Amino acid sequence: MSIQLPVLCSSVRTREPLTAGEAGELAVAFKALGDPVRLRLLSLIAAHDGGEACVCDLAGAFELSQPTISHHLKVLREAGLVTSERRATWVYYQVVPHRIALLADVLAPAAGATT
Repeated sequence: MSIQLPVLCSSVRTREPLTAGEAGELAVAFKALGDPVRLRLLSLIAAHDGGEACVCDLAGAFELSQPTISHHLKVLREAGLVTSERRATWVYYQVVPHRIALLADVLAPAAGATT
């Protein structure tokens, strides 16, 4: 089951606080990224040639089994941060750019805000 992140307009998000529902939905994605393995997987996928990678491309970067890597990728997929496509025996993953942009937007200060 895939979690659907809210569709928020960046100009609105920097001017008004999140609703409880939006915060709950976004927390799923932030929680998925709270694990160093998943954060690194997301980075490796985004940096991979063509912007997609399969488990066979990623497993060598970790001292983890392929099933463990697949579990972490499933968490990222369920959080809406990556998509997957099966090709023969391999599953290829791609980062969902608008989801990443949404997370970044929530963390960005409002226009004119001082630090």
